[in-house]
Amino acid sequence: MVRRAHRGFTYLTVLFIVAILGGGLALVGEMWETEARRDKEAELLFIGQQFRSAILRYYLSGPQRQYPRALEDLLQDARMPETRRYLRRVYADPMTGKAEWGMVKAPDGGILGVYSLSEEATFKRANFKRRDAAFAGAMKYSEWKFIAAVPVKPAAAKPGATPAPQPATRGTGT
Repeated sequence: MVRRAHRGFTYLTVLFIVAILGGGLALVGEMWETEARRDKEAELLFIGQQFRSAILRYYLSGPQRQYPRALEDLLQDARMPETRRYLRRVYADPMTGKAEWGMVKAPDGGILGVYSLSEEATFKRANFKRRDAAFAGAMKYSEWKFIAAVPVKPAAAKPGATPAPQPATRGTGT
């Protein structure tokens, strides 16, 4: 009789241990998935910056200021007699796994920037680098638009206009 009672207790103990292990494994799996998504986010930010930089270099290096018509133009610039490459390859979107990107059109019809086609919710919503500050508060990856920031020349001063006052500088008293 005593042995039967012990067998029931051992069985319940084993079930309890299996349940605890199952819960622990589920927690580890969830943490792993979260970390994998965060890694993909970091990769998306890196790749987006690569596209942003390549589009800007393409725009600034041509004889005429124009944006690329296709992402493949960043692989080999056909406007130049010598080979110029701004990207080594068209990167795949880490969020979708495909080499398809949304395009932000430039005024001349070219590509001003790219964005992910993923509609997944973002983890990162704050504390971006200055270049990505516009992403703060974005709810989906498709709202992260990597746009090439073309430098704007300051407007020329009008003839006869008085120059803006310069801030006073501290001299050495000479």
